[in-house]
Amino acid sequence: MREEGLLGVSPIDDVFDATLRPRSLDEFVGQEKVKERLRISVDAARALSKPLDHILLSGPPGLGKTSLAWIVANELGASISKTSGPALERPGDLAAILSNLQPGDVFFIDEIHRVPRQVEEVLYPAMEDFELDIILGKGPGASSIRLDLPSFTLVGATTRIGTVSAPLRDRFGLVERLDYYTAADLERIVMRSASILGADVDGAGAKTIARRSRGTARIANRLLARVHDFAVARGDGVVREAVADEALAVYEIDELGLDKVDRAILDAIIRRFSGGPVGLGTLAIAVGEEPETVEAAYEPFLLQLGLIQRTARGRVAMVGAYRHLGIEPPTTGHPTLDL
Repeated sequence: MREEGLLGVSPIDDVFDATLRPRSLDEFVGQEKVKERLRISVDAARALSKPLDHILLSGPPGLGKTSLAWIVANELGASISKTSGPALERPGDLAAILSNLQPGDVFFIDEIHRVPRQVEEVLYPAMEDFELDIILGKGPGASSIRLDLPSFTLVGATTRIGTVSAPLRDRFGLVERLDYYTAADLERIVMRSASILGADVDGAGAKTIARRSRGTARIANRLLARVHDFAVARGDGVVREAVADEALAVYEIDELGLDKVDRAILDAIIRRFSGGPVGLGTLAIAVGEEPETVEAAYEPFLLQLGLIQRTARGRVAMVGAYRHLGIEPPTTGHPTLDL
């Protein structure tokens, strides 16, 4: 899944994210409890000269799962190999990566919930015993050989922890969920990124960007870049509150941090489907997005704000959604009022 817009990812965005990526747990802003538990595990692994337990990180996109994987490798003084679940189409794809790891390396699988089942089954002995089963030949004459692997740490990242199979999830020693960032943490992230990018941002400007960043570090950095561009092109280059407000209006980011797709989702539920309930697939078609994109990139924040609700019959707009769009909410006979 490759999303577009300020919520999405592109090759240029990958380079941008890498430039701003923190290199250590001390540099990483927010997620304090997760950081502390990771620090304990890393320190213990180093003190005992043993492999770090496998780690599973979950949470909405843009909260720092990839950054933490790189940080774990840096803290261990190890190399990191990266792939994604959809890229591991066959057991041979996994075997090629694992057989090239060095002792102590970190192996990062993004979107681990999308690893095919036949690949996942090969991963089990690799995680538990650092061994790899290879099938030679086909049919009755097929044979199996077992190869020893160097000890490694698997870091998996997922936006859908519920779809990670129980046998795979149980093989991780540390399972952590990343939560949305506070406005204060996002302000610190904006100021840190501004210093790296050489952008002139004052406190009020940083606060405005943070407040509209959907609780997400990646979006805070993207908005900072766009607002700074606006300040350079249309002002004196300094990101102040008024400049940030004007720039975000141009990019159609409202005071809650909702963009045009968010508002299209709310508008579709309310106007086209009478407030709901409406199924995910139907809603996605109505707004011209993939169902996976709506579910993973847009719904979590709308749910957090209490603007929509999931029910057994589909998505329902809550009273706050009506008010945000300037529409009078119904007073009787609507599922919104019964939730």
